[in-house]
Amino acid sequence: MKGVCVERESERRFIKVSDINPVTRQSDFDFSGRSVIPYAHDYRHGDYEDWHTHSCAQLIHTLSGVIRIETRLGLWVVPPSRGVWIPANIPHALHITGDVKARVLFVEPLARADLPVICQVVGVSDLLRELIICALTLPADYLPGSRAEHVYELMLDEIRVMDMLPFHLPEPVSERLKQLCQAVRDAPHETWSIEQAAVKINASGRTLNRHFYQQTGMQFSEWVRRARLLHALTRLAQGEQITRVALDSGYASPGAFSVMFRRVMGMTPSEYFSK
Repeated sequence: MKGVCVERESERRFIKVSDINPVTRQSDFDFSGRSVIPYAHDYRHGDYEDWHTHSCAQLIHTLSGVIRIETRLGLWVVPPSRGVWIPANIPHALHITGDVKARVLFVEPLARADLPVICQVVGVSDLLRELIICALTLPADYLPGSRAEHVYELMLDEIRVMDMLPFHLPEPVSERLKQLCQAVRDAPHETWSIEQAAVKINASGRTLNRHFYQQTGMQFSEWVRRARLLHALTRLAQGEQITRVALDSGYASPGAFSVMFRRVMGMTPSEYFSK
């Protein structure tokens, strides 16, 4: 696609979060003809995009599979039919689970004054989904007042009102809490009561809760519930059985897991992934 992306393969390498340079790999875009550039890309299971930044914002909408977005501030997990908004100049890396069909919008940062300013997983309305599909067929250059201009303008309006969804795991600052969070991600099936977690970092439960909330904005128990949900979403996207995923994610039964899943996603796991 003309004018979309410039990358230097020699700069693709694994970098720890603490070593990120904001311009590790910069992608540049030509917005001279329009303020939004649509792009379709399919990933295979296990694909990985190294740390990089864009000079523009982007909306990644997934039709299938799961994308995990890693930034300095934490992780965002994008399940099928949802999207992730990444503002301009935010270093990030992408991890792909399952075969992902992605539809991407690269958005000129000044296209709207009130575009989202933080990373967030978002709901993609039926209207916005159809507008993205339509935009992929539109010419890069168009006349003022044309149908193409109306499509792009309506698309920007829809981006402004996207719903933010709870698929973000904030990353604490202290090394002890980072190690605790990694232990939860490695073994989500464990109980992870506040007392058990506090023993791991040699602190009281009250101290753990206070520091954890100060650094993440979430109670530890809430963080654990969300980590389990994101772990389950990633495995379900690979076609694993709901019963096995539920038990491995720390739930007493598939029924308890389905209740939680319906509360967050609006439908049961089998309904969601059959769609």
